[in-house]
Amino acid sequence: MVNYNPKVWFSLIFHSYSRHVLRTLLPALLFMGAFSALCCYLILDVFKLHENNFHSTTSMHSLLGIVLGLFLVFRTNSAYERWWEGRKLWGSMVNSTRNLALKLHAYLPAEDHEERTWFACIIPNFVYVVKDHLRKDVKADSLTWIDEKQLVAVKASKHKPNKILSWIFNRVNQLYTSGTITGDQLINLDKELKDLTDIMGACERIRNTPIPYSYTMYIKKFIFIYIVTLPFGFVTTSEYMTIPIVLLISFILLSVELIAEEIEDPFGTDVNDLPTDELADKIHDNIREILSAPGL
Repeated sequence: MVNYNPKVWFSLIFHSYSRHVLRTLLPALLFMGAFSALCCYLILDVFKLHENNFHSTTSMHSLLGIVLGLFLVFRTNSAYERWWEGRKLWGSMVNSTRNLALKLHAYLPAEDHEERTWFACIIPNFVYVVKDHLRKDVKADSLTWIDEKQLVAVKASKHKPNKILSWIFNRVNQLYTSGTITGDQLINLDKELKDLTDIMGACERIRNTPIPYSYTMYIKKFIFIYIVTLPFGFVTTSEYMTIPIVLLISFILLSVELIAEEIEDPFGTDVNDLPTDELADKIHDNIREILSAPGL
């Protein structure tokens, strides 16, 4: 995720991300530039249709532009809604893990270093595995484990976050059955553990539910038809200035669709994705400090 000052216009206008978008769209822009130049050449110089009472008009594109604008607004809003929901879920992840650690810190005896160390290790591991699970690339080997058997079990499981969360549930239940915590304290801890399950499931819902295929296909066809027919609307009035006009309109429309595609899946590593790496590190540091487990 990019850190920036929204009030500094000059740096935003010339930010390197604009060049990244331009490089991504370069093949489409080259095609539109060549296509527009060919249309201008054929209409103006070869067939000379403008001399035979052929006059282009942008009336159709003005009307279609209203409809296209509504589609793009809906497209960007739906994509941003997914991005913002993902951000709220990871904010809840931070709060729920803190609450869980704070309650464990209050309930566990101060001298019980084994339990404190175990939870200080496993809770951040759950967060890191969820983060990688959403990217479909879990790097369990890079994490710190209390027991090597845990690493083997996690790598062998199909749903790795569930495996870790089941250990946490079992460990909390053992604390209750051994008399370390009371029934009321168990209920309080269960709420935070349930929240972790709900957060993970909601993130998976966003990750595994793309925008409906028919809608995505239709908006792309609409944009394509709109920009491909643009040269015919400007050619006799703007002549060869049609080429930069078409390129500018194509860049704007395609950029909006490109940004929407990028932010609708907010858990990856693109420049506009959520800072889940930083949030996971923050949770790790918070949990370690709360449970006072130095060395992890």
